[in-house]
Amino acid sequence: MIPTKLEEIFNDEKALLHQISTGDTKAFSTIFHRYSPKVYNYALKIVKSETLAEEITQEIFVKIWNQEEYLTQIENLDAYLRVLTRNHTLKVLRRMALEVRTSRMMASNYKEDHNETEEYIIFKDSEKVLNQAIEKLPAQQKLVYTLCHQEGLKYEEVAERLNISKLTVKTHMQHALRFLRNYVSTHTDIAIVVILMTLLAEKH
Repeated sequence: MIPTKLEEIFNDEKALLHQISTGDTKAFSTIFHRYSPKVYNYALKIVKSETLAEEITQEIFVKIWNQEEYLTQIENLDAYLRVLTRNHTLKVLRRMALEVRTSRMMASNYKEDHNETEEYIIFKDSEKVLNQAIEKLPAQQKLVYTLCHQEGLKYEEVAERLNISKLTVKTHMQHALRFLRNYVSTHTDIAIVVILMTLLAEKH
């Protein structure tokens, strides 16, 4: 039976992966040039930062080079790289979120002469963008968001105060958070996006 084009690609990939597992730099270069644009574009869709996407792409292929014992077990390299890139990118974002959140906590205790530090500036910028977004919310969504996120009330408490159902509160909150996430993702750089996304998680 004559192999199909897809089978030829898979067979070629498996051969290259086997060569890489033996330390073949030429095979690694072939895989890198073939797949690095795909890895870069997939990472870019998630992080929205060209510099960070480039760093993630490099890290992904370092992982490929260092996983000699697993390479020959990969059946579909394209699918494998998508999963690896997604998981690694989310790990990077979680790490960044932790770093920025820590900086935010430190910034709140800074004295006046520390106001020009990078962490403090990021924190103040994130506050500014989030406040701009909140002001653009419809009145009821803004009220529900303020009561839940800024006053710390639970859905049940908000529902009782506004004389509406808990489901209605939840719906307003979900719509508000969706709008706020979309707004900040298009009006800020990646560092601010990360901290705001952690702040805009649904809490109830």
